Amino acid sequence: MLLAVHGAALALTVVAVVQTLRTGVAEPGNALAFGLLIALGELSGWRGPRTAALRDREPAPLAAAGALAYALLGDSGGRATTHDVPQIVAVVVAAGLAGAVPHLARGGGPDLDHLARRLLTVGFAALCFQPLYNAGLLDRYLGRGAGHALFLLLLIVLIALCDAVLAALLLRARAGTRPPYGPLLRDELRGLLGIGSAVGATGAVTALGVAAAGLWALPVLCLPLLLTQVSYRRYTAARVTNGQTIASLARATEIAGYTPAGHARRVAALSTAVGRDLGLPGPELTVLEYAALMHDIGQLSLVDPVPSGATAGLPPEEQRRIALLGGAVVRRTGVQEAVAVVVERQADPYREQPLPARIVRTVNAYDDLAGDGPGGALDALELLRLGTARDHSPEVVEALARVLASGGAGEGVGGRRRPSSDWVTHG
Repeated sequence: MLLAVHGAALALTVVAVVQTLRTGVAEPGNALAFGLLIALGELSGWRGPRTAALRDREPAPLAAAGALAYALLGDSGGRATTHDVPQIVAVVVAAGLAGAVPHLARGGGPDLDHLARRLLTVGFAALCFQPLYNAGLLDRYLGRGAGHALFLLLLIVLIALCDAVLAALLLRARAGTRPPYGPLLRDELRGLLGIGSAVGATGAVTALGVAAAGLWALPVLCLPLLLTQVSYRRYTAARVTNGQTIASLARATEIAGYTPAGHARRVAALSTAVGRDLGLPGPELTVLEYAALMHDIGQLSLVDPVPSGATAGLPPEEQRRIALLGGAVVRRTGVQEAVAVVVERQADPYREQPLPARIVRTVNAYDDLAGDGPGGALDALELLRLGTARDHSPEVVEALARVLASGGAGEGVGGRRRPSSDWVTHG
């Protein structure tokens, strides 16, 4: 599916660029104005690491809104436009790449998934609008008033659904373990209520504003979204900084010699993959990610370290005591309450636990039991399956087996997992 989406975007790009070079650029002033807007949006977009809840959100809302506005542009200053679907796609590609040059110079570069999504979504929007407009059907049946605006509103809803479907497909393909599609799609649709609705509204209003007032309407109508994008970028940076702070706190147990090096990062990466396989939405994945990072923080209260930091072999009462101590420490860090709840309930009987706590419990036990070779990993899985009657949730153990078999969190069952690129950044 990943290759299919990227291949479709590449094919659309090649056809659009070749067609535009063959026929020439219609109304170069409009193309240049919207191209500059898209490039500015890309330039001011976020290209840093993001948490689980932010990784799949639009990193450059202004660029997306500008591309959508150009796709839905009919008149410009009261005069009919003549640009077609291939030119729209070609301008979006050229402007997006131009805006990404500074990010490339800093080692960032465009996200191929987001770029493919934008091209396919913009192509879909242009294909739905431009043929009807160029044929005069919109003027004949809807006019230039409320009917036209209502048509744009309905089209924006359809375009948003198309983008959400593509985003969920790409996310499922990237997960490697083929998690349930329904929860991923619901998560993407939920995300449309935030910055997604601002992108859609700005794109439609900008197209209508330029139709009435000309290109002078572009800076006026897009300034609010630009300010929103700057605020969103700061919010994203704050969330990432918070995640890095939590990762640093999680390493305290390793530095103090209570847990093996990389244990917290491995448990967090593997827990997130298992949570995604089980259909947890983005916000719950972030809670799971943070709780898995800090699940051993209670060991800092112990006088004598647990051998190899393996709490899975301790008596249940001692596991609960360490978990409660960890929850108390997490609350002092200012992290959201849900993270502390998962940490302190990871040692409860699994039937009484929320799903994130079940995941942390099982993944932590797996990492404690698994050795460095394939035999140790397989033996650990077998022990977890034998413990499903009392200690571990069967659905979590099977999800863990699927993740390991597919290599969804690094290396598969054949050995210890390596941290993903996201955790290298946090670490």
